[in-house]
Amino acid sequence: MRVRFWGTRGSLPVAQKAGAIQAKIARALVAASGQAFADEAQAAAFAQANLDFATYGAYGGATSCVEIEGADDAYFVCDMGSGLREFGIDAFRRCAAGHPRVFHIFLSHLHWDHIMGFPFFGPAFDPGATIVFHTGHPDAEEALRRQQEEISFPVPFDWLKARMSFKVHRVAAPFEVAGVTVTLIQQHHSHESFGYQFVRDGRSVIYSTDSEHKLDNMESEAAFEAFFADADLVICDTMYSLGDTVSLKQDWGHSSNIVAVDLCHAAGAKRLALFHHEPTYADEDIQRMHAETVRYEELVRADRPELEVICAYDGLEVEV
Repeated sequence: MRVRFWGTRGSLPVAQKAGAIQAKIARALVAASGQAFADEAQAAAFAQANLDFATYGAYGGATSCVEIEGADDAYFVCDMGSGLREFGIDAFRRCAAGHPRVFHIFLSHLHWDHIMGFPFFGPAFDPGATIVFHTGHPDAEEALRRQQEEISFPVPFDWLKARMSFKVHRVAAPFEVAGVTVTLIQQHHSHESFGYQFVRDGRSVIYSTDSEHKLDNMESEAAFEAFFADADLVICDTMYSLGDTVSLKQDWGHSSNIVAVDLCHAAGAKRLALFHHEPTYADEDIQRMHAETVRYEELVRADRPELEVICAYDGLEVEV
């Protein structure tokens, strides 16, 4: 399976300000120290080899949208944040090359940052497309229709041309979709959210965002350890530092990088992707959290196998 991240921010989309981009350019010029480059490719190679990611790259600003490639003749998409628009554009390109126009969309929950991309999802306007929404929420269709009511959006839901259907699934009841086995787990978040496990050919991906893990509910934590067990990739809500979670933002429905490492260690997961980044964090803040998480994993690993910790960004692709 291949995982593509189209949106990795939480709560609301963010954009790079001019000052942030200017600071990146200034740092790059200082690092280059007067060197001359024959072309942009040579300059890009220097940047990648000599600059940190927060300087030569960006974590992006689109809200949650993750594609999991590996199903039979269908697209798999987790959540419909603002990153869904870019996914839709790329999907049109691949459909033109022969990819079937079948989309299975797995909704963690119905808060606006996770559905706001749907009104701008090009395939929804395609009469040749089929879109199946998979959810644990019986009111999912109501939520999507409501955000396209006239007072909020100029295109009503009923004007969309794709063939659409909604399937509500039960927790802990595996089901098959296009050759992939999918299972839901209920998570602690306002109006509830659901995590997803995707399994095919002995490989597994966990998508678990907008989930708050509480130290006073260890029975629930044991259920997550079992759900994450031996996963090849866990995409996990790490919106806050542990200090923020405990002191300032308890009961806000999100988790920390530290808790994610502990859960993945207990579960024997192989790789953790930090996800659902705090919208007020600059690239330097996210990069620092990534480095701190890697160091924490090293310190608490003990005799466990290494847990690889990566940091998701808009445009990242990961082989599983």
